[in-house]
Amino acid sequence: MIAEVVVAARALLRVESGEDVVLSRLAQTALLLGEAFLGAAVIGRPFEDVVTSAAGWRRLMVAPVTVIAGVTGLPVEGAPFVLAVGAYAVDIDADGVGWVRVLAAGSAGRVAVAYSAGLALSFEAVPAPIAQGVAMLVAHLFDHRESDVAPPAAVAALWRPYRRMRLGLAVHS
Repeated sequence: MIAEVVVAARALLRVESGEDVVLSRLAQTALLLGEAFLGAAVIGRPFEDVVTSAAGWRRLMVAPVTVIAGVTGLPVEGAPFVLAVGAYAVDIDADGVGWVRVLAAGSAGRVAVAYSAGLALSFEAVPAPIAQGVAMLVAHLFDHRESDVAPPAAVAALWRPYRRMRLGLAVHS
């Protein structure tokens, strides 16, 4: 995943070789900044959230969720245990937000929810404006690594149509 971002940034920078460590670190930074701005995971990967087992739906932190793999009970004392399929309910809404509701927690005060989320499975499959913004940000960070010049406004302009915003409390029905 990072290697694909480095290749895209190298093309913008017209740097054919060298600076691998720096470009890899900047690619990681640009992807994480992009995800923070977008409110979404860019490249699909596994996540795990720990939520209370109290009644009601709990929103998963990262979107867009592609699959909810399972729920593990976390008791105050004793070993974690896998909750039976009938002991919880899961949903992924039309916006890609994942939800989990514990129906029978047993001794678990909290649960760990394993899921995957991301806009695409590889950087190559990321929507072009998002990928271009990430590559531009890597190039900017590389060119200005010893100064505090603000990133180009074009990066935010490329990302803005894909931005996911959360206002207020979300409730799942």
